[in-house]
Amino acid sequence: MILRPATPLDAGRVGAIMSAWIEETPWVPPLHTRAEDIAHAGTMIDRGWITVAETDAVQGYLARENEEIHAIYVDPQARGQGIGTELISDAMQRENALRLWTFTANTGAQRLYERLGFVETHRTDGAENDENLPDIHYEWKRTAP
Repeated sequence: MILRPATPLDAGRVGAIMSAWIEETPWVPPLHTRAEDIAHAGTMIDRGWITVAETDAVQGYLARENEEIHAIYVDPQARGQGIGTELISDAMQRENALRLWTFTANTGAQRLYERLGFVETHRTDGAENDENLPDIHYEWKRTAP
């Protein structure tokens, strides 16, 4: 597996990975079409935010703007293979601190973040996110050697 910056040609695959997660997660309301997900992926790629994990094809991605992780998704067929861990570990090597949000219902993501050293800072009732779902804010900070 290699990690690399996404190119515009990756937008279709990145958008499809995002759409697949939303479609298979019954507690997440579908807010956008697949075409809109691809367009959103293209915008994040144009901003230079996305790192993809690739084997024979893109298997997952992380969208990061400096210390803020905006999204991390792994293809349903590639989960459990360490791709999410690799993407986050790569971001940890590039920044001294990271922040992200996850839904309270996403317990698998919470386990991953906590295993990697992220600490919960606060929770909300979801009134401020598009999905209106309760969420958790996490932070990670590099410790002195």
